[in-house]
Amino acid sequence: MIAIDILKWPGVNQAFLFSFLLASAMGLAAIPYAKRRPAGKPTSWGEAMLAACYVFGAMFLAFGVAPHQFIDHADKNLGWNKTKIIYGPFDLLKPQSMGGHFPMTIPYEALRDIVVVLIHAWFFGLIIWLWKVWQSRGAQQSASTKAIESSYGRPLVKKV
Repeated sequence: MIAIDILKWPGVNQAFLFSFLLASAMGLAAIPYAKRRPAGKPTSWGEAMLAACYVFGAMFLAFGVAPHQFIDHADKNLGWNKTKIIYGPFDLLKPQSMGGHFPMTIPYEALRDIVVVLIHAWFFGLIIWLWKVWQSRGAQQSASTKAIESSYGRPLVKKV
């Protein structure tokens, strides 16, 4: 029997994967809390401080640790630097300066930076979506509990 450890494959970095998944999970953990918390309930000082520390930690992981771990992994483990040039499949991206047909020279460092921008875009999109979920949490509750009104604007008590 051959044992394959997928975390030892080239291109897999445990620190990057852990920080990326933990930051995503910390963001998504706000959804069950948003469903439980009423929209108009005032926030205490302790709740505000705890929430601020939690959000700071999640954003530090998302925008600080995860991109840094990918850059570190790409530089050290994958060797993506300015001297390593992308040729692409069948040498489609081979630059003209090296005998190819592509007009630009694209180093792997540019690909590394594009992946880092995509990591930032993922977390930025997640934050915007979580803001929408948090701000619309009261609309879902009030729409389902709204009483039926008569033609005079009074709530109906008896079933019609």
